[in-house]
Amino acid sequence: MSTPQLVVHRDKELMAEAAAARLITKIVDAQASRGSASVVLTGGRNGNGLLAALRSAPARDAIDWSRLDLWWGDERYLPEGDPERNVTQAREALLDGVPVDPARVHAMPASNGPHGSDVDAAAAAYAAELLAAAGPGDHAGVPTFDVLMLGIGPDTHVASLFPELPAVHETERTVVGVHGAPKPPPVRISLTLPAIRAAKEVWLLAAGEDKATAAAVALSGAGELQAPAAGAYGRSRTLWLLDAAAASKLPRSMYPPASA
Repeated sequence: MSTPQLVVHRDKELMAEAAAARLITKIVDAQASRGSASVVLTGGRNGNGLLAALRSAPARDAIDWSRLDLWWGDERYLPEGDPERNVTQAREALLDGVPVDPARVHAMPASNGPHGSDVDAAAAAYAAELLAAAGPGDHAGVPTFDVLMLGIGPDTHVASLFPELPAVHETERTVVGVHGAPKPPPVRISLTLPAIRAAKEVWLLAAGEDKATAAAVALSGAGELQAPAAGAYGRSRTLWLLDAAAASKLPRSMYPPASA
């Protein structure tokens, strides 16, 4: 378990641009040392803002897009191409504008796919895909994620792990079907905390006043069942990337003054 580090930016636009630059560096370093990189994407306004900033960043061409594996932390169980699906939004924000290898874009199953309405079977299929990509030195039945990004909901949920719901209690499986999510749509697929914690680095993104209480609760020592964001951490680094509004309820002693 790594101790959370905080970086606070003036506003959400600067946060997205800085996070995109940070991600480019991580991917390029991983490709230089290992030959490839593996990143878990997140949706939502902050995740998509980062992807849009990455698309427009001049340094994006330093990435060898043919040697990058992309995974997702969660997905709305909707038909392929639905505008509410995270992968649909990611294609619009970034993927359609870069030469990524389609075979290395590991989208979670859609509700009109081979598993039909059986979200639990779809989750099991994604878990099997992760396991097949894992090597002997990897952890928890998933490949080594260089960076796993998560947005934070106002209720402290991450991925589709909502407070007190069964998915946040999961300790064995890496991917689960989510039923009855309090945020629509109610049926989703999500990585579990064991899969999240297998990542080298976990980055949690939060911008806006509506995320301030969630950030304060998750960083105050709350339990992961009540505040799932508190249970999301990486093996070597846990990085909270915030704007000033999202950090407004945190004591200034938690982050360097120069980061604001």
